[in-house]
Amino acid sequence: MTNNDPGALLEIAVAIARRAAETARTMRDQAIEQVDTKSTKTDVVTEADRAVERQIVAELARLRPGDAVLGEEYGEAASSARVRWVVDPIDGTVNYLYGLPQYAVSIAVELDGSPIAGVVRNAVTGAEWTATRGGGAWRDGRRLTGSTETDLAQALAATGFGYAAERRAHQAAVLAGLITRVRDIRRFGSAALDLCAAAEGLVDVYYEQGLAPWDLAAGGLIAEEAGLLVTGLNGAPAGTRLAIAAPPALHRPLHDHLAALDASGGP
Repeated sequence: MTNNDPGALLEIAVAIARRAAETARTMRDQAIEQVDTKSTKTDVVTEADRAVERQIVAELARLRPGDAVLGEEYGEAASSARVRWVVDPIDGTVNYLYGLPQYAVSIAVELDGSPIAGVVRNAVTGAEWTATRGGGAWRDGRRLTGSTETDLAQALAATGFGYAAERRAHQAAVLAGLITRVRDIRRFGSAALDLCAAAEGLVDVYYEQGLAPWDLAAGGLIAEEAGLLVTGLNGAPAGTRLAIAAPPALHRPLHDHLAALDASGGP
């Protein structure tokens, strides 16, 4: 019988993520050989993205041949499998391109459509965050509990931006409306690492529009298991229109400001 225990699946995810992160870092050190574009010229994707995803998919096919895989670069083959792996081979590709140390491998495992285990590993520093559903969120043996800040005006927020100019214009307007309501705002360039930073309390809150499933799956579970509320606006789940991750004390005020600013609107 296939073992769908979250802990067992996490062990697989962690082992694969570590090897994938080493591949990504090594390829960066050896110089990027090919750069193409995705939706716009600023949305770069390198040969490393594809190579790392192929490596992950090949390992999963060997270890878990009946499971489905959704990857950023190659999508998903039709499957009725209960278990699905959601893979971002290099989250923070622009950072990767420039050699900035904020890019990560993100692997989540879903059972019947719900994330039950996930790992995010910074390929440069080796920092690693993990979670299982009901088992808490962890970094280096330390359980994560998010920020203890209770005043949004004293909160450090993280966010990110899309690549299309029209969406960026809307997101900039939201940021301009929010920045006077918080301590400050940071933009690090990797949604997965931002969610982990919120889980660890390195930032107090996080929000972003335009996240894909591979951006959110592992980091979102880690944030939830650290005790954060991970939602969209007005009862919607976190997703493409908006994702908010914040401790309970900060979630409602942040949510209400973002709702007033129409953060899930625009193009």
